Order: sequence, then C-alpha cells, then structure tokens
Amino acid sequence: MTYIFSPTSPGPAGGAAPQDILRLGELLGALSHALDLTEGQPKGHCVRCCWIGMQPARELELPPQARSDLYFTLLLKDLGCSSNAARICQLYLTDDLSFKQNFKTVSGSRQGIEFLLRNTALGASPLQKLKTLGHVIARNGELAGELIETRCNRGASIARQMRFSEDVAEGIASLDEHWDGGGQPQGLKGAAIPLFSRIALMAQVADVFAASAGAEAAAAELEARAGSWFDPDLVPVFTAVIRRPGFLADLQDPGLEAEVFATPQAQHIHAVDEDYLDEIARAFSLVIDAKSPFTHGHSQRVARYTGLICDQLGFPPERRRWMVRGALLHDIGKLGISNTILDKPGKLTDEEFSLMKRHPVLGHEVLSRIAAFQELADVSAAHHERLDGKGYPYGMDASQLTQEMRVMAVADIFDALTAERPYRAAMPLEKTYAIMDGMAGPAIDPDCYAALQDAVTASGWPSASDAPLAAAEWDLPAAERSA
Repeated sequence: MTYIFSPTSPGPAGGAAPQDILRLGELLGALSHALDLTEGQPKGHCVRCCWIGMQPARELELPPQARSDLYFTLLLKDLGCSSNAARICQLYLTDDLSFKQNFKTVSGSRQGIEFLLRNTALGASPLQKLKTLGHVIARNGELAGELIETRCNRGASIARQMRFSEDVAEGIASLDEHWDGGGQPQGLKGAAIPLFSRIALMAQVADVFAASAGAEAAAAELEARAGSWFDPDLVPVFTAVIRRPGFLADLQDPGLEAEVFATPQAQHIHAVDEDYLDEIARAFSLVIDAKSPFTHGHSQRVARYTGLICDQLGFPPERRRWMVRGALLHDIGKLGISNTILDKPGKLTDEEFSLMKRHPVLGHEVLSRIAAFQELADVSAAHHERLDGKGYPYGMDASQLTQEMRVMAVADIFDALTAERPYRAAMPLEKTYAIMDGMAGPAIDPDCYAALQDAVTASGWPSASDAPLAAAEWDLPAAERSA
C-alpha cells in the first residue's frame, strides 16, 4: 500500500496538487532526523538503527504486523528525547547535546563516573565543578532514573497520539531497560522487557560503536554486554549481521535511507491523509516545545495565531490548514540547539547568537527531506526574515518573502512578545502592539500585522483558549535578544 495526500493538498503554487505519493516511512524517517539533532547524534542515526534492527527481524521470523511495529519503534525510539534536555543542563551544568552524545558510549559504573568527571560543569570554577559533581554522584541513580523515565514515558505518550500500537509505545517506553534488571525506568528484567525494546537498544549501541570504531568494535561491544544489558540469545543474531562482509559499507551507503523508506513494513500502517498529517504535525510540535520549559505551548500558539491571520486574509481552507501545519513545525530546528543557549537567562554572546540563528536552517534541512514538504520547509524557515533584509538566516527581503512567510513571521513575533521569557515577564497586549507598530514596514508586513490585530480583537484575546502559557520564544525579536 502507498500513502497519498488528498487531492486538496497544496502544491508548489498553493493550489491543488496532483496526488503526491508520500509513504509514512519517508515522512517519519525525515522527521526522525530532528530526533537525531536533539540526541547529538550524526545525521541518520534513527534511520540506521531502523536498518540494523530490521535485519535480525528476518531471522526471528516475526509476522508482518510485528515487523511493522518494530520498524516504527526503531525509527521513533527517541520521540521523548527532547523532554529531559533542560533538566540535563540544569543538573549537570553542561551542554545537553554533547552530554547525550557522549553518554551513548557508557557501559558500566566505572565508565559512568569517568563520564561524569569529563562532562559535568564544563567551564565552571573548580569549586562549582566539585560541588556539582558531589551532588550528581551522590544522587546518580536517582537522577538517571528521573531523566530516563521522563524521556521514555513522554516518547510512548507521543507514539500513542500518533495512532501507533501499544506494542510500539511500550517498545519506546522500555528502550533503556537492561536484561539483568539494572536498566531504567522500571528495572524490568529478562523476557519481561518487550522484544522491540531489546532490539532497539542493541541497534542503537551497534550504530554508535560502528560509526565511531567500526563493525568489529560494535560486535565486540554487544558481546561484552550480553547477559547484562542485552538478551544473550539475541546477541549472536545481531553480531552475525554486523560481521557480515560489507556491513559497514552498507551502513554508510547514501542509498540506505531510500532502502529503509521503501521497505514493506513502512507501508503496513494508516493511510497518510490530511487528518493524519495534522496529527503527526501536532505530535512533533510537542517534541519541539518540550526542549525548553520556556517554549512550552509555543508551536501550538503560533499555529493558532497563524490560522487566525489566514482567516482574516481570506486564505482558502486547504491553504489555511497547510499553513497551520507549517507553523506547528516551524521551530523543529531548535531541537539541534543546546539548552545552554535556549535557557540562558541573560544576553547571548555573538557566538551563541550565531548558533541560535542556525535553527531555521536545521529545520529546513529536516522538512525539505520530504519531497512533498519543499514549500512548507521554505515558509517555515523564513519566520525570522524581515522585509528590509536584516533578518536571518538568509537575509531575504520584501522581494523574496511570500505572503505565507510574512504571516508566519507576524504570528511568531506576537507569541514571542506575549509569552514569558527567562529575563522578563510576558508583555501585555498594549506594549506588544507598541513594539510591533515600530516593526510594521521595515520588519513585518503591515497587512499581516493588521490582520493579526483584527483577529485578536475578534477573538476577545486574552481568553482562556488564547492567553499565552508560561513560555518563551528566545530569539524574537532579534534586536531585543541581542541588545
């Protein structure tokens, strides 16, 4: 079965498009690259894990539905990974991206202590580093359990929202359980650990070690952890795959992603119609906004304001729906920005602000991997551009900014100003309008801004449904953030 957009899906010019073929595997595989970003992993980590983990599935003779469920467990194993990023920065005084990346190679308590010594309180004073190390080492098991439980439960919850089976949700929830009962979050042991979780964890470790040290090192690592981390009966199945001639070359082949997306298992699931696309966009907006406590609800509010502006401007229903979907995903690139920047309570340095300005580019790289999302990627990536060409990341000006780009920029700025930030309270509507009045013309489109004001007035904002939550959008307006 292939999955096809409905005939009302917008094409490159915004009207109805011919039926673009969109396989669910391709869609979620592309979005899985955003999960790689927030885990600090090389591009394609989840896709490679999917490829690795599906090969033992043949040996295990899993039935078709189980293979399909395993496929999506592998592809989406890191759905909850953004939810503990801020907590990692807070507890360990470190960059969450490098912390997570380096943690993937830790296999025992001794290595764990060495890892903490290398990755805790980087750049802090000796006294601060000593105090922080003392705190986290004393509570290491408790803190690790807290972080893993948050991630696993969040990932399982989002998988359920995306209509996946309970087997997929449980596979994600138990990803960090170990065969000997020493894992997290429930301390499950042996066969009590879901099969999909056992396979996914082994695939993850295999990819990390194969990428850093080669195929033989990956196989040796699995064998070293047989009976402790891993099911001893599954390890030989995996190592036979890893030691197969050409394994590493296949794993690094640029065509591997297309192979993963074309597998029959990718197609044994719900049709990707407009309703399901909306659900996927909403689910990934939860992943995006979980990255920082100051962005809670941001994507859904920007989507709401985008829809209200589109209504005022007379967008056709199908185009409005498309815009709302893009607004839900507009900040997906923030998953690749460290929380040391996202959650910083003061002025960003020039270097930090340069890194912050990369998030639209990272988002464009993720969304543009989906052929049918090319225009959506362009619109979403332009939410920080200005009419006078002084925005980022591309410095586009009025001659290059479409109406859709201008709408999303206005919605994003409005939520940025009316939401809480670490260094200031949410601005009241009067002050927000005073700032945006000065931006109308040089920075934002006056017509889109007027449409926003009309929509706000008509909606009776702030109401229970439209009032901003305790959240922040860090980099808007750019002048305020860099001042």
